[in-house]
Amino acid sequence: MEVSPNAFTVAGFCAAFGVGRSLLYQELKSGRLPYRKAGRKTLIRKDDAQAWLDNLPKGNSEPVGAGEA
Repeated sequence: MEVSPNAFTVAGFCAAFGVGRSLLYQELKSGRLPYRKAGRKTLIRKDDAQAWLDNLPKGNSEPVGAGEA
């Protein structure tokens, strides 16, 4: 669920990025993903979400089994 065009709720963020609530809360608690509170609701700005995504480690593009002899 999105609250505004500029922010995600916890459920909306999890759905949009395909992550679970526990991972999201770990990222929030660690400070790697900034958030705001509106009463009891946790909101994540879309630009903060994009910055978080951009800072994740890049995946390995080597095919499975490459380099094995």
